[in-house]
Amino acid sequence: MTSLPLTISLDLALSGKGAVAKADYDAALAATAPHLDWLRKARADKSLELLGVPSRTDDVEAAEKVAETFCKNTTDIAILGIGGSSLGGQALKAALENHDRGAPRVTFHDNPDPFAWQEYLSKVDLKTTRFVAISKSGGTAETLMQALTAADLFDKAGAAKYLKHHFVMITEPGDNVLRKFAASIEAPVLDHPKDVGGRYSVLTMCGALPAILMGIDIKALRKGAQDYLDYALSDAQPECAQGAALHSALAKAGRLDQTVLWAYADRLDTFHAWWRQLWAESLGKDGKGSTPVGALGPVDQHSQLQMFRDGPGKSLYTILSTDTNGAGLAAPVERSKSLGLDYLAGKHMGDLVDAEARATAQTLSRNGRPVRVIHLPKIDERSIGALMMHFMLETILMGKLMGVDPFDQPGVEEGKVLARQYLSGK
Repeated sequence: MTSLPLTISLDLALSGKGAVAKADYDAALAATAPHLDWLRKARADKSLELLGVPSRTDDVEAAEKVAETFCKNTTDIAILGIGGSSLGGQALKAALENHDRGAPRVTFHDNPDPFAWQEYLSKVDLKTTRFVAISKSGGTAETLMQALTAADLFDKAGAAKYLKHHFVMITEPGDNVLRKFAASIEAPVLDHPKDVGGRYSVLTMCGALPAILMGIDIKALRKGAQDYLDYALSDAQPECAQGAALHSALAKAGRLDQTVLWAYADRLDTFHAWWRQLWAESLGKDGKGSTPVGALGPVDQHSQLQMFRDGPGKSLYTILSTDTNGAGLAAPVERSKSLGLDYLAGKHMGDLVDAEARATAQTLSRNGRPVRVIHLPKIDERSIGALMMHFMLETILMGKLMGVDPFDQPGVEEGKVLARQYLSGK
């Protein structure tokens, strides 16, 4: 078995003052077995398309061809999409973007703030700006509004015939509005898998094309996801099942109102947003679920730790860290000692971050808070791919344990319908 680029420990959650009841945890872990079997069967018979995405190569080849043309004479690329059509790409940008590749600049525009969007369009040179519009259904109002208003500027400038060179669409096969728009301007379209929901789509074209445009190795990202998937479905009790069981046992005991992902690296800060949607939209149903909360260390030790340690105490904490020992600048020895800061003398900033990550985990645990620790020795494509697959599988298994469908989103759909009614004056 290929070694995984991450380690996951539940030791602090299963021992000490705040430990989950062993009988509850063991029962929940045993209950994941049939759901793991379901995942294995779904991969074998290809009934869950998500599980086949990491091993695909045909779609990447198509995206690479589009990207090669798209980046010529280009200074800026605006990624248009919302929710699952954007958050995965944003997480990849923060964690993995190759800043040495040069132009073009890739920016994400998910929230359709009228002032921010107008300001962006007023500042870029439209002649060298490209747009990637992503909508699984092809009918996402926010994304269509952005795409249509951007195209309108070309129309008003008498440059409508050049639109096909400035747009790429990503949407599912079939007759939808985004495909009609693409056909009307003769722009290329890349297929979004029909049976992969937006919040699970980071490894599909939703994340793959932006990744390629940002100089990220999408094949290595998928390799990390594939390695974790192969491991998880060959092991009797993989960490994704352990994580789901831990959440389930805490919920059964009435101790899970929130689940907190606390990352100790700036490059992992945006990862929270992708994970929050995955967890919230998949599991917040039928009066069930736990609110996902993101935190960034060490800064949130100075803003949220007090509540986390001494507040209501109905949360699970996942500390997400990477190797930082010896990284960054070091505090000068003599000046540090002259100021009475012997503990900092000669220490690197990464040493401080490492110590604080470990201290936060211990502080929470000693005060009766269940803590899980996930460690990435380094942040690269393979480790992020594995981490994303871990959380997707954990979420699916948690949904199965809860008795809710982890793939639908009825609340989101209701909101879309009402918004369209308001726009129509109804």
